[in-house]
Amino acid sequence: MALDNVWHYFDRQILRRTLVPIGVFVVTVVAGVLGLSMLGNVGLVEATFWLVDLTSIDLHFEEHTGPERATKAYAILVTVGLILSGLWIGETVVTEAFGGRIQSEVSRATMHRRIENTDDHVIVCGYGMFGRTIANRLTEAGQTVVVIEIDETHAERVREDGHLLVTGDARREQVLRSAGVERATKLVAAIDDSNVNIQIAIVSGTATSSPDILVRVGKEMYEPVAREAGADDVIIPEVVSGERVTRLLEPERPAD
Repeated sequence: MALDNVWHYFDRQILRRTLVPIGVFVVTVVAGVLGLSMLGNVGLVEATFWLVDLTSIDLHFEEHTGPERATKAYAILVTVGLILSGLWIGETVVTEAFGGRIQSEVSRATMHRRIENTDDHVIVCGYGMFGRTIANRLTEAGQTVVVIEIDETHAERVREDGHLLVTGDARREQVLRSAGVERATKLVAAIDDSNVNIQIAIVSGTATSSPDILVRVGKEMYEPVAREAGADDVIIPEVVSGERVTRLLEPERPAD
């Protein structure tokens, strides 16, 4: 399980992004070891140790002759290269692993402030086809809409459409408060589940200043239950659609 979590964060994308800085780091190490080995006329192991402890170069040239100044300058140059490439690797990993999360939190905080400064808005619970249609039509009419959505795929669609968003379960009082239920004029329970919508109506009605509540239900049998739960209006999409189609099919009346 722990390995799965590590792989989740250090996935292929992170590895792909870090290949270049890791490659630079490796090339710098190889170039540094080979260069120091040739300048100091020492073995590869000793040259590698020089990269770790530069004072070893002083000790070497106390007993041996050779380009001491050039060797020290090269060692410093390689060390700087290793530090910079190491920082590059660390920055890439942190950005890829946590950058999206940080950005998400900043976006969430900004959204929260915008909603706190919003009033006389409409809350739409659920962003399926029904909820999305309502939210977009209201926005086109100049009405501010706050959408509550628990599904991340639908939530991403809310962001793309430019609506204010609260991520969570609309049956929870805290989630409704985050959406400004006490400052909203209307709330639409638009989820494709009559029982969930009725529960939303019950919780919404407990607010100090509750908005007008419109509840979507799937069957007529749920209508009295929804009204008992606090719904001001109940809509059955299939009935509304059927009535609209009927009007379209009605023959035109001849003019008098």
